[in-house]
Amino acid sequence: MAIAAAIGPIAGIALAPLLPGLIQTIKARLQGRRGPSPLQPYRTLRRLWSKSAVDPEGTGVVYRIAPPLIAACLLCAILIVPIAGRGGGFGLGHDALVLVGLLALARFAAAAAAWDTGNGFALMGAARDLMIAVFGEALLVLALLVAALPAHGTGLAAMSAAAAGGRIWSGPAHWCGALAFALVILVETGRQPIDNPDTHLELTMIHEGPLLEYAGRDLALLQWSAAARHWVVLVLGAELFGPHPRGAGASLATLVVEVGVLCVALAAIETSEAKMRMLRVPMLLGAGCAIALAGAGLWIGGVA
Repeated sequence: MAIAAAIGPIAGIALAPLLPGLIQTIKARLQGRRGPSPLQPYRTLRRLWSKSAVDPEGTGVVYRIAPPLIAACLLCAILIVPIAGRGGGFGLGHDALVLVGLLALARFAAAAAAWDTGNGFALMGAARDLMIAVFGEALLVLALLVAALPAHGTGLAAMSAAAAGGRIWSGPAHWCGALAFALVILVETGRQPIDNPDTHLELTMIHEGPLLEYAGRDLALLQWSAAARHWVVLVLGAELFGPHPRGAGASLATLVVEVGVLCVALAAIETSEAKMRMLRVPMLLGAGCAIALAGAGLWIGGVA
């Protein structure tokens, strides 16, 4: 238990940039390209960290505190998410609603910083991000509700324990929650068909838009935070909705495999699917909310 508790924050901080790098490499291989190394995000972070930050003229304290606040929110989220069904005793608890609040606070800080800069493209990206968040956060809460019903509570460690074994996979409620959370992963990681992480066109940016005015160490914090979101949602999806045994050692090994499978799945989706039209994204997320509600209804009705 102590090993699992120590692995969580260390691996989350150190290995989070590896996940988007691995996705980019796999996607390049699927497209017949050599592509970048999985370690490319580390090189980018090292280069950015060696440069000084630049404050645009007219910005204030909101712009300045946003990057460390966002990074702090994601660091706390990493500490909350259990690893192999166990969580560290860091005094933060392991409540799912606290995790939702931390992710929402990080998104709000990025949007507020975009408003502080007054940059039109940053504001455009922030507005789109908040529009998607209205549906995405509701979908996240409903998907977590499906996972919380078998655990009779919102503690993430208890929810992970309730999802262990094979019995829960016999009912349709868990499948509904897994499908809904798959859409949550696409939203929170900002990947296709929701967003295109490879675009450099300001008019099409969503999650990258609020980052346009940042440079140097501030941008390094924001890019690490984006990678940390990958870690949080992928590990959470594997813990709450992926098949895993009850033992700590076997569960940890299964977690590594499942996170790798999810990275391959994201790369395959980005290779096979184009970016959706902006106005169709709420319809997709609304369908995900309906699926999650159906799963909760099935569990309450005793079908699960």
